[in-house]
Amino acid sequence: MNNIGPSLKKILQYPTAIVGLFVIGLLVAVSIYTVIAIPYPEAIRMWRGGEEVWYQNPKFAPPTWFNFFSAKKYSESFAVTSASGEIQETITPGNDGMQTHVMTYEFDFAYDVYPQDMLLYINSSFVEKQPFLSVEWLTPDGRTIRVSNFAVGQQYTYRFSQDDKLAAKLRVDEIIPALFSNPETGEVLKGKYKLIITGTTFEPNSSLDVEFVLHGQVYGLAGTDHARRDLTLPLLWGAPVALAFGLLAAIGTSVLTMIIAAIGTWYGGWVDQLIQRITEVNLVLPFFALMIMIGTFYSRSIWVIISATILLSIFTGSILAYRSVFLQVKESMYIEAAKAYGASNSRIIFVYLIPRMIPLLIPNLVQAVPAFVFLEASLAVIGLGDPVLPTWGKIIQDAQANGALYKGYYYWVLEPAILLVITGLAFAFLGFVLDRIFNPRLRDV
Repeated sequence: MNNIGPSLKKILQYPTAIVGLFVIGLLVAVSIYTVIAIPYPEAIRMWRGGEEVWYQNPKFAPPTWFNFFSAKKYSESFAVTSASGEIQETITPGNDGMQTHVMTYEFDFAYDVYPQDMLLYINSSFVEKQPFLSVEWLTPDGRTIRVSNFAVGQQYTYRFSQDDKLAAKLRVDEIIPALFSNPETGEVLKGKYKLIITGTTFEPNSSLDVEFVLHGQVYGLAGTDHARRDLTLPLLWGAPVALAFGLLAAIGTSVLTMIIAAIGTWYGGWVDQLIQRITEVNLVLPFFALMIMIGTFYSRSIWVIISATILLSIFTGSILAYRSVFLQVKESMYIEAAKAYGASNSRIIFVYLIPRMIPLLIPNLVQAVPAFVFLEASLAVIGLGDPVLPTWGKIIQDAQANGALYKGYYYWVLEPAILLVITGLAFAFLGFVLDRIFNPRLRDV
């Protein structure tokens, strides 16, 4: 144990260990930030939410930074509201409590690809007479397009792309390209566009609030999925889930395996024989198949998966390796001395036997983490992960179910896959160096 401190200083002599520590530290920092910034109940609410949560996001949108690597510039998404002042509003009083609300929003469109859609979300308050709205679209070349006129209820949604009357007026099949195109050339018309909404309320206390949402072709740092969900959420929450699962499973498996091996070695006899027989049986059991059965027929809860993983991973080849070392340590002189002064069996096991194995336990524990991280992701990919948690494996499963690779949405698969690979490599790099430092057979290699 006294050699552990000086040995740890040697880690900084290995570049791969420094890289591994940096990545692991970064993952830990991201995990802490995620749990604090997006608490678990809020993360679950958002992940399992529908249109009411993600209505501002486009579907199947790659990350915004795709524009830095693409010859064509894809339109970016945005949302503005009159309540926040982003949409300029002028209110003109009229007779008998009537009011005219003129709302304008001007924006610069400098992209090469049309948006997916545009929507108006309107909230109003009234007693009997519904407010009436008129929508106009001003293009950079000076054209004014009368989009629509309609009465609104307390909540109303107007989707530009689904207005059949507007399509007939413009004589087109697709409305959004027509609104952003030069009618003579048919090409994208860049410049400043203006949306003008004129609303009339007929009662003194009536009100109008408008939100204008443009669904672009790219969105955010990580893009979106089929349900408009921002993939930043599961990518962030995937880090604490992966680390927690990997570390808990690795620590539980390694520590319990070492303790059981020490108990069997010390007591010997039928105790040791029972442990060896259980190990032999467990070695021939198909681990992954058993995990699939548990997830299919019992529960897919993350806690059930961790418990089953630890239980099925205790009696493996590691218990035989620990036993062989404990057999040598058992015959050491200091063990004989401990027995001579009357040390109890539990004291000998936990104070004299097990501490001798800690230098070998540490690298094995670190190297075991990637296997368990990939196990959780693999179960999620085949649909047997925790149905509630947003994880990296769940992202890949959703992408696979919605044909991401066939439709060209490579970002949907590559982002969680790269994070899984980076996490696995970080622990592997650190584990190899720790094994080289703590394993006497490798110190001079």
